[in-house]
Amino acid sequence: MISTNLKIYKKANELQQVLQQLKLSGKTIGFVPTMGYLHEGHEQLMKEARQENDIVVLSIFVNPLQFGENEDLDKYPRDIERDEQVALKQQVDYIFYPTVEEMYKEGPSVTVKVEKRTDVLCGKSRPGHFDGVATVVTKLFNIVGPHNAYFGLKDAQQVAVIEGMVADFNMPVNIVRVPIVREQDGLAKSSRNVYLTAEERNEAKQLYASLQIAQDLIAAGERNRERIISAIESHLVKYTSGTIDYIEIYSYPELQKLDSLEGEIIIALAVAFKSARLIDNCIITL
Repeated sequence: MISTNLKIYKKANELQQVLQQLKLSGKTIGFVPTMGYLHEGHEQLMKEARQENDIVVLSIFVNPLQFGENEDLDKYPRDIERDEQVALKQQVDYIFYPTVEEMYKEGPSVTVKVEKRTDVLCGKSRPGHFDGVATVVTKLFNIVGPHNAYFGLKDAQQVAVIEGMVADFNMPVNIVRVPIVREQDGLAKSSRNVYLTAEERNEAKQLYASLQIAQDLIAAGERNRERIISAIESHLVKYTSGTIDYIEIYSYPELQKLDSLEGEIIIALAVAFKSARLIDNCIITL
């Protein structure tokens, strides 16, 4: 089905009523939750949702619960007119664009606390962040009632947390993992890339190159976690001026340490340049 009329809803109950009727008529609902300021990564989520569902719903909500004390909520970029044009291009049917007051009224009386998968990678330095993510996604799932929800593997830890929540709470929604969208030289697309200097931008492609080295080692039979991490670190130190935040290998989506590499694993890293901290990862099944 091709969308011809994009509608924007700001009230949860109004959108709920419309979508419930569509579901009763047999339509499948695909959902893409975002905080707006849409880029190519978001567009890929919308494309996949469009291909696989009768109706596509996009939410745009800058969620205050997932911002820490040192993270400036007010400076988060917002541009609803631009986002609306991107949604039109990708044939989205409905945008849910609520206010903070609509989502949390006088403040939440109940929130979701994530117990696992958050004390590693980026979550280690952002306590409470994924509680805020899980709380808002729970609310959005209840409002939209999607059959399928689309999340990018650029933030693989977020995907892992959401998959765990859906399983634990028996939520009737299928989580669709969407691969990382990359530039031609392999750099993962991100709104933060614009903050890189020309020299840093040239170096940034080495993040993915280092992950490819790790994949080649594994393909050749290497299973020692420390040797693989060491190879990544050596490459990044040699070819970038950034500061390595972390290089880790965990089971996925459990995000637990492995003595020997087996099953589905994630190799993840973060490198801080002067004006932007970049993350990247690859997920491999052994």
